[in-house]
Amino acid sequence: MDLLSLIPSAGNLVFTVGAFVLALSIIVTVHEYGHYIVGRWSGIKAEVFSIGFGPVLVSRTDRHGTQWQIAALPLGGYVRFMGDASASSARPSPEVAGMDQDTRRHTMHGAPLWARTATVAAGPLFNFALAILVFAALSLVRGVALEPPTVGSLADLPQGMAERSALAPGDTILALNGMPTPDYTRFYEVVATLPTDAAPVYTVRRDGVERDVTGPYPFPPIVGTVQPRTAAAEAGLRPGDVVLAIQGEPINAFRELQARVAETGGQPVTVSIWRAGETMEFDLTPKSMDLPMSDGSFQTRWLIGMTGALAFESATRMPGPVEALGEGVGQLGFILQSSLSALYHMVTGAISSCNLSGPIGIAESSGAAASQGLETFIWFIAVLSAAVGLLNLFPIPVLDGGHLVFYLYEGITGRPPSDRAMRFLTAVGLAMLLGLMAFALTNDLVCP
Repeated sequence: MDLLSLIPSAGNLVFTVGAFVLALSIIVTVHEYGHYIVGRWSGIKAEVFSIGFGPVLVSRTDRHGTQWQIAALPLGGYVRFMGDASASSARPSPEVAGMDQDTRRHTMHGAPLWARTATVAAGPLFNFALAILVFAALSLVRGVALEPPTVGSLADLPQGMAERSALAPGDTILALNGMPTPDYTRFYEVVATLPTDAAPVYTVRRDGVERDVTGPYPFPPIVGTVQPRTAAAEAGLRPGDVVLAIQGEPINAFRELQARVAETGGQPVTVSIWRAGETMEFDLTPKSMDLPMSDGSFQTRWLIGMTGALAFESATRMPGPVEALGEGVGQLGFILQSSLSALYHMVTGAISSCNLSGPIGIAESSGAAASQGLETFIWFIAVLSAAVGLLNLFPIPVLDGGHLVFYLYEGITGRPPSDRAMRFLTAVGLAMLLGLMAFALTNDLVCP
């Protein structure tokens, strides 16, 4: 990756950095607030709650004696509890030894094991809770697609690609070419069997009457979303664009687009795009990407970085709160499972280690997500929050997961690890974390 590609203009750099800092600040605030509030509930006093490091810009002290502050380097944050020698809470300060029992109880190191465990675990769990709540809220905003598939509105397609008068908003799609489509799972299965060079026959229910109408191919080559840090994003493609041809050869379906790109072997392609009545051309160079499969495996493909969309917007219904939370939990589970699977496949060499992004890559993704609108940016924050929560649970000393391993040892043996062991393991953990950060940063700079 060319570092200078991040800086096409001062305005773009400010936007990218601003989006990254905003996303990170929200996630860090939620994470640290989890530590703070559960610690307070558990009887552990917090002395400082800081967003950022370095010189303090703004601060105030609340009635509980906690100093809330914003520091000059907005690249993280911390809660320092009473009796901590540092913000990591790894070791007690010398003052703890001289405290009476009641005062010592309000320190991290003098609190019961259950209180320390709950306080440390709360950070990642609050990150997961943020992701669930955001996904649930987006589900409420977007709605849940009605089944059987129902037309909400028709996509804007060029003449010849869609018979715009055939389908109508409100049509309930009962079958395609005579094959029943009772739900979206079956609908997608049927679409995969349809020829792409002929308009299918839709059996629809309209105004209470079933009828057959000729409609557009359900998945035309229309751009649904553009993924950050891809050829499509770099070229300026937008959701709603329609791909007319690749290398001058017309296409009729999104799956034809996928097949043509896969055949390129990474060679540049010229893509003809229809956008709101105008035709334009873009030169795109596909990138090799590893895609997670439903069985937990990964498949490597040449991609230009966009997903497809239906020829119609699905009619939706408002889900209930429980259903929306269920959607949020399901999306969080998918992200965690995919992340762990990707890490395993990278370690075993099954997929490229370039899938691991560092701060530059995350910053660029933040800017790209923000440029696609508020909803996309909020979704990105939820995904990043889930990733941060998972990372902090890794059993590496200096991370929350490392502290939890120490507490597990204490719970089993009845005593904490020795000071010597703690110092050694903390140094090893810090070296591992710095090594991981350096590796990810190298990926940002050298990976295509």
